[in-house]
Amino acid sequence: MNCPVDWPEPIVRVQSLSESEVPVIPDRYIKPPLERPTAAKQTDASDVNIPIIDLQSLDGDDHDLRATILGQISEACRKWGFFQILNHGVNPQLLDRAREVWREFFHLPMEIKHVYANSPKTYEGYGSRLGVEKGAILDWSDYYYLHYLPLSLKDCNKWPALPADCREVLDEYGRELVKLCGRLMKLLSINLGLEEDVLQNAFGGQNIGACLRVNFYPKCPQPDLALGLSSHSDPGGMTLLLPDHQVPGLQVRREDEWITVKPAPHAFIVNIGDQIQVTIYGY
Repeated sequence: MNCPVDWPEPIVRVQSLSESEVPVIPDRYIKPPLERPTAAKQTDASDVNIPIIDLQSLDGDDHDLRATILGQISEACRKWGFFQILNHGVNPQLLDRAREVWREFFHLPMEIKHVYANSPKTYEGYGSRLGVEKGAILDWSDYYYLHYLPLSLKDCNKWPALPADCREVLDEYGRELVKLCGRLMKLLSINLGLEEDVLQNAFGGQNIGACLRVNFYPKCPQPDLALGLSSHSDPGGMTLLLPDHQVPGLQVRREDEWITVKPAPHAFIVNIGDQIQVTIYGY
C-alpha cells in the first residue's frame, strides 16, 4: 500500500490560529462531548501524582537500596505504567537547552518553519495533524517529528538549521536518551526475572529504533472544547517525556480517573509503551 504524499486538506497551523486571537475555535477542533476535558472524572489533588523514583543510588554498593529502587520501578510499571525518574544521569543543562531550542524554533517566522513541513509519507518534520481522514476532528497542537535511529532512517535535512545549535543539541540529547532507555530496559528485564539484555535484544539490540516528537500547545480560547493531544497509548516500547515543569498538562488515566501529572524539575516521565506493557503483564 502506497503512503499518501500530501494531506487531504490544506494545513492550518494551530499556532497561527492562536496568535490571530480568534475568540471561537473552528469546528474541526471541537471534540465530541464525551471526549472533552470536562467529560471524564479528573483528580487534581495536590497529594496525587505518578510515582517519583530517584535513581541516584542504583549503581552503588548498597544492595538493599538497589533492591528497593527496582521494587519501586516494578510497582510503578504494574500499577501505573508511568513514573518519573530523578538523578537519571542526563545533564540538566542539556535538558534546559533542548527545551529552549524547540521553544525558539516554534517562535521563528512561519516561512522558516514551513521549509520543514511534513507529509503523511513519513511524518518527519514540522506538522499540525496526524492521519489523512478528510474532515477529521483535529488536536489543538503543532509538533515536530524526527527519526533518530536506525541511522538508515535518519534524514538530517529534516533537522532544523535554526536555532544555530539545534542540530548539535538534538544529536547529544538523542545519544543520552538512547543510553538511558537502554539502562531502563535492563532494569525492566531484571524485574521480569530475565537476563538484563533480553528486552534490549527484543527491540533490535544495537539496531534499536528511536524517534523524537516535540509537541507545541498554543493558547486555546476555548480549552473546555479541545484537546492538545487526544487520549492514547504509545504503541512502541518506551517513551521518555521531557515536560515543561512550569506548565502541567499531561494526564494519566488510572481506573476511571484522569490524574494531572505534576512534573519534577529535570525529571523524565517514563511511559511504558504497549509492547513492554504486554510483556510485563504476561509474566
